[in-house]
Amino acid sequence: MSTQRVFVARLAGCAVFDPAGDRLGRVRDVVVVYRASDPPRVVGLVVEIPGRRHVFVSIGRVTSIATGQVITTGLINVRRFQPRGGEVRVLAELLGRRVHLTDGSGEAVIEDAAIERNRLGEWAIGQLFLRRPKTSASPFAKGPTTFANWSDVRERMAPGESQSVEQLVASYSELLPADLANTLLDLPDARMMEVAGELPDDRLADALEEMPEGDQAHILEQLGDERAADILDAMEPDDAADLLAQLPEGRSEQLLDLMEPEEADDVRALLAYGPDTAGGLMTPEPIVLSADATVAEALALIRRHELHPALAAAVFVTLPPYETPTGRLLGVVHFQRMLRYPPHERLGAIIDDSVEPVHATASAAEVARLLASYNLVSLPVVDNAHRLVGAVSVDDVLDYLLPDDWRSHDADASAAGPASRAAGSRRR
Repeated sequence: MSTQRVFVARLAGCAVFDPAGDRLGRVRDVVVVYRASDPPRVVGLVVEIPGRRHVFVSIGRVTSIATGQVITTGLINVRRFQPRGGEVRVLAELLGRRVHLTDGSGEAVIEDAAIERNRLGEWAIGQLFLRRPKTSASPFAKGPTTFANWSDVRERMAPGESQSVEQLVASYSELLPADLANTLLDLPDARMMEVAGELPDDRLADALEEMPEGDQAHILEQLGDERAADILDAMEPDDAADLLAQLPEGRSEQLLDLMEPEEADDVRALLAYGPDTAGGLMTPEPIVLSADATVAEALALIRRHELHPALAAAVFVTLPPYETPTGRLLGVVHFQRMLRYPPHERLGAIIDDSVEPVHATASAAEVARLLASYNLVSLPVVDNAHRLVGAVSVDDVLDYLLPDDWRSHDADASAAGPASRAAGSRRR
């Protein structure tokens, strides 16, 4: 087994392989238990396997740990990880804690922790990477850093004082929204809300969109009214409408009143439709242009980084006005078709009028049938006057058609290899 010292923040996200070289998942955290006098002992890793499921891998099944990869025996139990009493997750719970240095030089915050193997083959926390309080009044200044052994520090928190979560939030900065959602839901409730409080509005909004509706409502209800409204503003209107529909009517209206008027109007419009209709599933913010707009103008709008890929697949051409509800829908211009024409070509000359829009009251099943029949990723949604009111995309329909618990559904055991199915219950 490797004797290389590995810092946990760098280990997070590293691939986990079986002896044959097949990838089993990625490291998401390291689990330790405290001891009376010795440094905390590593008991295992939290590994994310296909299906975004977090499982426990005992350190006894790890044959090599390095900064780039982890090698295991291939025996992984696919039961979802649940921390046991006395276990501490390094990234989720240890980083960000305040400690006092035993030499009397003051306090510091743990920014990273190294794990290393001793001569007996046991993995434990070795050095800590600490940051001392800043010495400058500048808001951009940071305190000096230092290394210390576990025996050189003592944890100390005042009663009721929350641990710093800044380092934890920083360690999550590169996670995709779906991975961030799963990581948050795996934290203890109090710690989850601390992290939610530190996340930027757009990051928390992205994570909420990837959570089951019950968990969304639970988190939103624990935020202050102003913060909850800001999060709803940052969410996609259809996701915000789905979330508000889970709350009591009075509470929903209260939050809508606190939202930005333009965002609130979009959400109210969606709430007017049934949740199992095209209107209830659609987004009211597709790309809409006039027939005189050029291919170059359309491509410039499609390039916007914040635009959902499914909505970037087509531009809808209408009569004025060009914000939903628009003037009469004239047709659709697909992204791929635009690439075949010069930048100055008018959209009106390359409209695909074969795509039939769906009425806002059409059922989700009808929308799914049309998307599948014509191999489309989005469909225009119109009202009785044939005005464009939004677009429904394939991901919106999948979210509706899949079981409510699809995000937390058990990963296919085969994803972790045949040996994992024989691994039995969680072991030490």
